[in-house]
Amino acid sequence: MQVNPTITAAEIARLAGVGRAAVSNWRKRYADFPTPVGGTAASPEFDLAQVEQWLRDQGKLPELATADRLWRRVAAASDTPAAGLAAVGDLLLARHRGQRPRRSADPHLKPLLPDIDALADELGPQGAFDELWQRFSAPGPGRSFATPDDLADLMAGLADVAGGAVLDPAAGSGAGLRAAVRAGCTEAYGQELDEDLARLAGLWLALRDVPGEVDAGDSLRDDAFAGRTFDAAVCHPPFGLTNWGHEELGYDPRWEYGLPPRTEPELAWVQHALTHLRPGGHAVLLMPPAAAGRRTGRRIRAELLRRGALRAVIALPSGAAAPHGVPLHLWVLRRPAADAPPPARALLIDVADGDLAEVAARILPTWHAFTAAPDTDIEGAGFARAVPVIELLDEDVDLTPARRQPAGGGDQTGEQMVRTRQRLTAVVRDLSALIPQVSAAPETGTTLAVPVADLIRSGAVQLLGPVRVTRDTEDHFELPVLHARDVIEGTGPSSRGERPAGEAIQLAPGDVVVPVVARRITARVITDEKAVLGANMYLLRPNPAALDPWFLAGQLRNTANEKQASSLSGTMRFDIRRALVRRLPMPEQRAQGEAFRRLDAFESAMREAATLGAELVQLTADGLAQGNLRPGEGT
Repeated sequence: MQVNPTITAAEIARLAGVGRAAVSNWRKRYADFPTPVGGTAASPEFDLAQVEQWLRDQGKLPELATADRLWRRVAAASDTPAAGLAAVGDLLLARHRGQRPRRSADPHLKPLLPDIDALADELGPQGAFDELWQRFSAPGPGRSFATPDDLADLMAGLADVAGGAVLDPAAGSGAGLRAAVRAGCTEAYGQELDEDLARLAGLWLALRDVPGEVDAGDSLRDDAFAGRTFDAAVCHPPFGLTNWGHEELGYDPRWEYGLPPRTEPELAWVQHALTHLRPGGHAVLLMPPAAAGRRTGRRIRAELLRRGALRAVIALPSGAAAPHGVPLHLWVLRRPAADAPPPARALLIDVADGDLAEVAARILPTWHAFTAAPDTDIEGAGFARAVPVIELLDEDVDLTPARRQPAGGGDQTGEQMVRTRQRLTAVVRDLSALIPQVSAAPETGTTLAVPVADLIRSGAVQLLGPVRVTRDTEDHFELPVLHARDVIEGTGPSSRGERPAGEAIQLAPGDVVVPVVARRITARVITDEKAVLGANMYLLRPNPAALDPWFLAGQLRNTANEKQASSLSGTMRFDIRRALVRRLPMPEQRAQGEAFRRLDAFESAMREAATLGAELVQLTADGLAQGNLRPGEGT
């Protein structure tokens, strides 16, 4: 008997590229919307084929490429996207090996077998899996966070995986192992707690005929590779999990450098990786910055340094590695060779202010120079220092790279000041061109203004949010979060502040976001920010045929709307539904919208000029006070 795949309301929203509120509205407004075929009253399920046909009839399901269409159906028909891709991967792997697919394949995928076969005929089993993989791993709300490829490649390069066997004990969906394969490893092994992700990582390797395996299970409590060693290891361990096995693993032989405190699970992963290295092999782990300085871990850090196991700590750029834009560290470790004297220095690199793609080209040569001469300082690097181990073994054993870098010399201060002055000059030079050219409008009749609530009812704009706040430290999103403070201060998405609870709302170009609470009403038009909506913010998604987003944002930030939509307290709370928007023809909206856009660019330039001006003042004052700069003509 054929089983028709079903789909939830949240999955319908993903299928149509809208928010869940839109699906709820469709169910209320359209009598012909498909009726539930299963689930519960709180979480109904619908027949996928019926939903797709309804969306297509309503013009809400755009034509998609074969891979896009298949991926949406796979994700909707499976318990999780990872489980769906793993089930398809099993079928493709059987075809790759010339085997007959197992009859126990997921019954929900049976209606999709013709599409799967068609994609495999077109691209081959490996190519078909890769196309679906790209869609699975694309950033989006609700997706599990994966180590970015450029970061994974840097980790593989630091671990020197070429020509050897590699282990990733927290493999996730396989980002570290894929990087190791790209870097030329000969065998790849991993373990991952999530069974579906472990299957995906193993399927990627199997479809490329890479020797190795990825086992499902808890690496710390149930090590699948106990007693085995490898040439290198890469690892992005889970952070901050206090229930990692501290009680039952108290006498585990892996703790050569000390029993990790309950609150230091990352130090358990460090020693787990070292245990699986052959003498002289390197491990590279992604670590939270706090692990370099927390007092609870100082004894283990000291022992790692004394015995030559911890060789480098690298502070990465903000946003290069974490789901919320938090700057993280890389720890580079080495399994000490027997009877080898411990090195006298450890390398600390601080590139937290750079861009990962740019700084990676500096990190690797610096690391290679250090390994070639580990007992000498790194001369002239500016961002790196080979610190004597004896200097690091103080009371705190704080390995935070920024705290161990020498103060900038006169040349460095002067160069930085020149760069800042040049940037400030360029910004100021462009300011006049950014000022919108406006003139007094002739007196005409009063233009009708309508509340945002009426625009929502008419379908001219869709209102999403505000979302609730979560205190759950394990909840995270692969994309950064755009917070109210980011909008008010004119900065990019970050991890500051509280994170939204529940299913995240991904921002799209043309969205207008408005903080609920602020001293002044503020609106931002989303252009290319890849982020999810933060807590305590409205998201207005205008119908492009009815409203120009820049016109809408400009109308909302009108001073009159602060009185119209606010609570009139010291720090105002806005009900955006009460704000008024002038009703104008689309050509006039676009003309005003362009003026608002230029005004926004002018405001951003003014903000940047103020920041650069303050930086230039501080650099000049520091340089003069320290004797690195001297007064001269033109200063």
